Amino acid sequence: MPKLPSYRITDLAEAISPDCKKPIVGIRPGEKIHEEMIAPADAFCTYDLGNFYVILPPNPNWEVEEFVKIYKAKKVNTGFSYNSGENTIWETVESLKALVSKV
Repeated sequence: MPKLPSYRITDLAEAISPDCKKPIVGIRPGEKIHEEMIAPADAFCTYDLGNFYVILPPNPNWEVEEFVKIYKAKKVNTGFSYNSGENTIWETVESLKALVSKV
């Protein structure tokens, strides 16, 4: 899983249609605020490869030590979570405009 920037839906709306009204009506019951890509329960099998995270199967049919050596993988801390709420890299309205224009 590549480490990607997060973005706010309001910034995406601004990038797509800057002149439209964009009222925020609030959060609905059960609605998520942040997307969680790696849950704390997955931390036991998750490795950091620099630009990527890899979640290995609990019982792989290969040597994990060899995988760690070849890819210089680092085990994440217990309880690790990868989610948009804690991400430090964010898209801006300008970068979203550039992305949208490519589509």
